[in-house]
Amino acid sequence: MTTRASGAAPVRLTRQGPVATLTLTPPKGALGPDFWPAVPAALAGLGDARVLIVRGEHLFSVGLDVKATAPQLAPLIGSEAGFLNAVQAMHGAIEALAALPVPVIAAVHGWCIGAGLELISACDLRLCSADARFSLPEVKLGITADLGGLQRLPRLIGLGRAAHLALTAEPIDAPTAERWGLVTEVLDTPAALFARADALAGQLAALPAAALEGTKRSLHDPAPHHEAMLGAVRWNARHMSVQALAAALKK
Repeated sequence: MTTRASGAAPVRLTRQGPVATLTLTPPKGALGPDFWPAVPAALAGLGDARVLIVRGEHLFSVGLDVKATAPQLAPLIGSEAGFLNAVQAMHGAIEALAALPVPVIAAVHGWCIGAGLELISACDLRLCSADARFSLPEVKLGITADLGGLQRLPRLIGLGRAAHLALTAEPIDAPTAERWGLVTEVLDTPAALFARADALAGQLAALPAAALEGTKRSLHDPAPHHEAMLGAVRWNARHMSVQALAAALKK
């Protein structure tokens, strides 16, 4: 099958059949000011892709490029409106990823720090290689993580473990991340990780798209239990495929 590519550094979007891969390519894995608008711009090129894999090039991410970003943010300290406006591009990138109707798989190797960890918390599935390390070090810099990680991580790994990451700034290794539920699989090597991510993406891409989207919507529905459950019923009423149901019953 052919691979189509679009976009440019600091991200690269490639396509292999129904599976797209967004590769983070900033120098040394540091997410600078040019990274954030590049993400939604790349995602706009997904087209009819059924699954997205998010990965790094030489490692996943060392987090925010503080040296490049600080000059933009420092003059705005004390101005809530100005600071919020400056951070909107960062929020927009991660929220665009979270809002995708297709499953998003994070494949993490090497360091996944700060903003990188907040980014993968917006993905649906997270895999890593044995060399992966995860850290939320913002408190050591005198700041509070503000890109959605503190809101998403408690739901993923529990409030206590999220608090441990955020308040101590201590890194965790791949086995700990799996034990905590941050990732669901640990592969021996980055090569094995990427092969597994490709295989899993292919498996998902073969499933009915409407069923995947409806499941994803229900998993993230913020409505109270009963309303969210009815939302899933309504989705099925609109999108259930009789053909797919009949085929499944024959298996």
